[in-house]
Amino acid sequence: MSDEKDKPDEPSLEELQKQFMDILGKTQSVFMGDASGSTAGSAGMPPNPPHADDTPDPLLEQIRAFTLKPREVRDYLDRFVVKQEEAKKVLAVSVCDHYNHVRRCLEEPELRQQDYAKPNIILLGPTGVGKTYLMRCIARLIGVPFTKADATKFSETGYVGSDVEDIVRDLVKAADGNTELAQYGIIYIDEIDKIAGQSSGQGRDVSGRGVQINLLKLMEETEVNLHSQTDLIGQMQAVMEMQRSGGKAQKRTINTRHMLFIVSGAFDKLSDIVRARIDHSRIGFKQGGATLTRDREETDYLPQVETSDFIKFGFEPEFIGRLPVRVVCEQLKAPDLEEILMNAEGSVLRQFQEDFQGYEIGLHTTPEAIKEIAQRAEREKTGARGLMTVLERALRDFKYELPSTPIRSLELTAELLADPQATLQGLLAGEEGPIREQRKADIHAFADRFADEHGLQLIFAEDAIERLLDQCASSGKTMRALCEDRFRNFEYGLSLVSRNRGVDQFTITAEVIDAPDKTLSQWVVESHRESGA
Repeated sequence: MSDEKDKPDEPSLEELQKQFMDILGKTQSVFMGDASGSTAGSAGMPPNPPHADDTPDPLLEQIRAFTLKPREVRDYLDRFVVKQEEAKKVLAVSVCDHYNHVRRCLEEPELRQQDYAKPNIILLGPTGVGKTYLMRCIARLIGVPFTKADATKFSETGYVGSDVEDIVRDLVKAADGNTELAQYGIIYIDEIDKIAGQSSGQGRDVSGRGVQINLLKLMEETEVNLHSQTDLIGQMQAVMEMQRSGGKAQKRTINTRHMLFIVSGAFDKLSDIVRARIDHSRIGFKQGGATLTRDREETDYLPQVETSDFIKFGFEPEFIGRLPVRVVCEQLKAPDLEEILMNAEGSVLRQFQEDFQGYEIGLHTTPEAIKEIAQRAEREKTGARGLMTVLERALRDFKYELPSTPIRSLELTAELLADPQATLQGLLAGEEGPIREQRKADIHAFADRFADEHGLQLIFAEDAIERLLDQCASSGKTMRALCEDRFRNFEYGLSLVSRNRGVDQFTITAEVIDAPDKTLSQWVVESHRESGA
C-alpha cells in the first residue's frame, strides 16, 4: 500500500491540455520560428546546434568526408539496377555535384550565404523500371536519410489531405530526429504527374496547382516547423521537453536549402505532347509525295521533352524550373528482365529461393525457365514488378504444399510455368511413399506430444494408422491438424478413465478413428461402472 501512496498520479489529458495552453503563449516563437525566437538561423542556413558532449556527429562526418566520383556511384548502382545507363550517369553527376557543394559548405560556413542552384531531378519513365530503387541505393551509398511519398496524398493548405511540409517532417523521422543530418537528406516524390493542373472553369484545382506552388518553397529554401500547427500531441510533447530542460528553447525548425528533391512519374500522355510538337515542325517537308515521318515508340519521344511540353502537360513554369535535371528511364525488355533475375543484387528470384530455403527446400531454375519468366513479365507491362507477378503465380501452390512433405528440392522449368498444377501433382505422386512415411512419423509425434502434455500414452494400432493416412489424403489436412481434431476431447475423458481404472496407456484402433467421441463416452461410462463395482 505504501508503494502506491508514494507513486505520483499520472496527469490526465485535460490537465496536460491546460498545462499546454498556459505555456503555449509564452513559447509561440519556439513553434513558429519567428525572428524573436532563438531557434531560427540566418537567412542562408539555420545554425547547427552542437552535440551535448561537443563530439562530432559520425553521420555528419560521413558527409564531410564525401569524395565519391560519378563513375563510382554509377558502378555501385550497376550492382542493383539493370539498364538505365543514361539515368545512372545523370543521377551520379547531379548527386556528386550536390554533395560536394554540401561538403564545402560544412568546411566553409560562409559559402552557405552564396546563391546555389540546386540540381533537383525529375525522373520520367514507366512503372517498374527502377526509379525509386535508384534513389534508395544512392541515399544508402552516401549515408543520408531518405523518404518517399506519393504526390497524390498532398493537398493545398486549408484543404483535406497532407500538407507538403509533412514530407520534410517524415525526413526528420527517417533521420531518427537528427535535424542536422536531415537537412542534407533526399526527398523523393512519386506520381508527380498526377498533380499536373487541369484547366477547367470550376474553380481552383486544389490537388494540382496549389500543391505545386507549395512544393516550390520546399524545393528552393524555406524553414519548416518540426511540429505541424495541427499536431496538438506533438506540440504538447515539445512543451514538456522544454519544461524538462529548464525552459531552454530547442531547435524547432529545419531549413530545406540543402535537401535534394527528386520527383518522378510515368507521364503517360506527355509523349503525345512531344510527338505533336515534333511532327508539327515537319509539316510541309515531303519526299516522293510522303511526309518524312517514321513509326516510333512512345518512349522514343520522352528523351526530347522540353520545358514547354511540361507546361502544356499542366505544370507551372516556376515549378518545372526548379527541376533542372531531367532524365528518362527506359522500358525494360525481356533480356533486361533476364539480367535482373540472374545478376541483380536483391533479385526477386533470390527472394523466392530464400523463401523455399526457410522450409529447407532448394529451388533451382533452368535457362529455359528464366527466358520464359522474362517474356511473361514483359507482357505484364509493369517492368521488374512483373517478375514477382509471374513467379508468385507459378509457385504459390508449391509454397503451400511442399513444406508439409518430405520433398526437399524443386526445379523451376518451362513445363512448370506452363502447367503448375500438373507439375505439382506429378511431383507429389512420385513421392507418395516418402509422404506416407512422414505422415506416419507425424502420428507418432502427436502421440509423444499428447503424453508429454497430459501424461497419457496413445498407442496407435496399424489399422488406425492406415485409416488416418487415408483420411489425411482425402481431406487435404495435415496429419497434425487431423489428429488434433479427432482427439480434441480425449484429454478430459481419458483422465477420468485413467483415474477410475488406474491405467495410462490406451490403444487406438480404426473403430476409435471412425467414432472418437462415441468411443470415448463408452470408455468413460464403463470405467465408472468398474470403479463403482
